[in-house]
Amino acid sequence: MRRMQFQKFLVPIGGLVLLGFAYRSYGWSGVALVSGAIVMFLLMHFNRTMQVLKRAADKPIGYVASAVMLNAKLKKGVTLMHVMALTRALGELRSPKDTQPEHYRWTDTGGSYVDAVFLGGKLQSWSLTRPEVGPEGVTSQPGKQAG
Repeated sequence: MRRMQFQKFLVPIGGLVLLGFAYRSYGWSGVALVSGAIVMFLLMHFNRTMQVLKRAADKPIGYVASAVMLNAKLKKGVTLMHVMALTRALGELRSPKDTQPEHYRWTDTGGSYVDAVFLGGKLQSWSLTRPEVGPEGVTSQPGKQAG
């Protein structure tokens, strides 16, 4: 948790240091150049966020094409935004709102689902659950009877 608090301040301080270095080396023209680069950086990240949310708005909450493929692509420490970009859908929130850690679920049409735990917006752990296959090839969801 301490690392994340440090990262909140690292980027703005880095920007200020770059601005100071640009002023010292090139004067106001250097500040203008670095300021333009910082604004471009911020606009690129804003644009990516909007594209991910736009794609996610077209899918049902908690849906993923293949839970097995999502499970294979997940890595510890990726952001919730990165997982939303992979799934192209918002996750189904399974924990109380505004509490840490956050638990999300993505389910596919076959009944398989991935439960993911995020702490401070970063993926901490995840698990894949697949439906049980009965003797006649009928799948049943865990905790439910096939019928």
